[in-house]
Amino acid sequence: MPHRTALRRLALLTLAGLASCRAAPQAGPPDLVVYGRVWTGDSARPWAGAVAVTGDRVSAVGDSAEIAGLAGLGTRVLANGTGLVAPGFADGHLHFTDGGFQLASVDLRPADTPAEFVERLSAYVSERKPGEWILGGEWDHERWPGSPLPRREWIDSVTPDNPVLLYRLDGHMALANSAALRLAGIDRATRDIPGGVIVRDPRTRQPTGLLKDMAMGPVQAVVPSPTDAQRDAALERALAHAASHGVTAFAHVSAPLADLSAYRRARDAGTLTARAALYFPIETWREVVDTVERLGRGDDWVWIGGVKGYMDGSLGSTTALFYEPYEDDRSTSGVATTPEDSMRAWIGAADSADLQVVVHAIGERANGILLSIFDSVARAHGPRDRRFRVEHAQHLRREDIARFGELGVVASMQPYHAIDDGRWAQKRIGPERIKTTYAFRSLLDRDAMLAFGSDWTVAPIEPLLGISAAVTRRTLDGKNPKGWVPEEKITVEEALRAYTMGNAYGVFAEDRRGKLAPGYLADLVLLDRDITRIPPEEIEQAAVEATVVGGRVVYTAP
Repeated sequence: MPHRTALRRLALLTLAGLASCRAAPQAGPPDLVVYGRVWTGDSARPWAGAVAVTGDRVSAVGDSAEIAGLAGLGTRVLANGTGLVAPGFADGHLHFTDGGFQLASVDLRPADTPAEFVERLSAYVSERKPGEWILGGEWDHERWPGSPLPRREWIDSVTPDNPVLLYRLDGHMALANSAALRLAGIDRATRDIPGGVIVRDPRTRQPTGLLKDMAMGPVQAVVPSPTDAQRDAALERALAHAASHGVTAFAHVSAPLADLSAYRRARDAGTLTARAALYFPIETWREVVDTVERLGRGDDWVWIGGVKGYMDGSLGSTTALFYEPYEDDRSTSGVATTPEDSMRAWIGAADSADLQVVVHAIGERANGILLSIFDSVARAHGPRDRRFRVEHAQHLRREDIARFGELGVVASMQPYHAIDDGRWAQKRIGPERIKTTYAFRSLLDRDAMLAFGSDWTVAPIEPLLGISAAVTRRTLDGKNPKGWVPEEKITVEEALRAYTMGNAYGVFAEDRRGKLAPGYLADLVLLDRDITRIPPEEIEQAAVEATVVGGRVVYTAP
């Protein structure tokens, strides 16, 4: 469906909700009333003073006196003063159960030196059993002076009895120790792996332990699969963490099919505190179709959204695919992690099977090729509300920015990456290519639909940090106080919309969530201040006071 038609549809839904916005017919007192400065998400009438909830739905939205008249003796009240009340935040792109596992794994993200990297790992390993795999990491070599890449020699001495696979924070590069390489059969004689890079010592040609993109596969293949109990525990940890940051819905991309059972177990037990849309690896599309035929697409708690593919790697790992070489490594212009003909065939097959297709693309060339594939598949298969999505869409040519709106492709983006990458991106791709990087403003101005997320565990799950990043574009190193590529800043309300209605649209749920209107699901977040009225640089200091999902309070601040 052309994107302008999609926008008109959203406008009609908004106007339909406004007709009953002040008070819907009440069968009795509401179960919950929330007072505060309410941002409803309805563009025609975005502000109110209170929300009433009956069961799992919003029953009325209006001024505080009007809603107070609906309350009864059994009505629970949340009074948020002048703090903001908004539709619950949705995260359009994350790796949810991975996040739950990471919360209990070694955390190397804060390591500011190679020595601290090794010390943190050594302390963690000392508490593990011999033979137990050490996973996690989230290390960032850009924090280290001179940005040296780690080697297996760094960690072999502190991990003599445990195989290790430690991911760079973007998930597109990992460090394996010698024990893990032996288990995977990777040595000097191992051939290069298509779609990936085995980093080798230039003198000996021995693997250094660093593996990029598809080259991580042999080690990942020998890591034991989690048990059901371990998956359930990881999901429980992730849900509690998400609720504390106001996340009431999310799209779990690259989800293993085995995770579906964990979500269904939690739903059946009544312990889900956020709504999950799942996107499985695109190469498993036949299995996904079989699963849908057997179980159905799901419901508002657990929804089989479709499939997710990869066009390229990441900028930090120099595997994002560009038309021109990297400025700091002229030997490469990135890596096509999936051959173009394979991606075209998979997208066509999944689309024919009525699965939504979302694909990772970071570099300019990866995005350009993907948009052309989306266009050709849509033309070949005919008009349909398919809502193709580009995950990340970080680096775009100017001529490709307009294609998102023209083709109705959702730009699923992660603002925090901009203020993280902005510390070092120019050394990778130079001053010209960064002018159209994380092009939030340009995409909105050309009628693209933005759906914001975090890419957790690559970045923090906190939507408030993402909103701050989109509005200020102040990099994490403090060197861009007026914003990195400041012309691509957007407003607070535009960022809020990308975290609410944009994500609801991205999973075909805009008719029931993403705004606060009668009949919509009662998913809300209460903030300790109105982020639309404070200086933008203070947004990151805001905090979540309470999170409500389906009318149930699932988090309150200590």
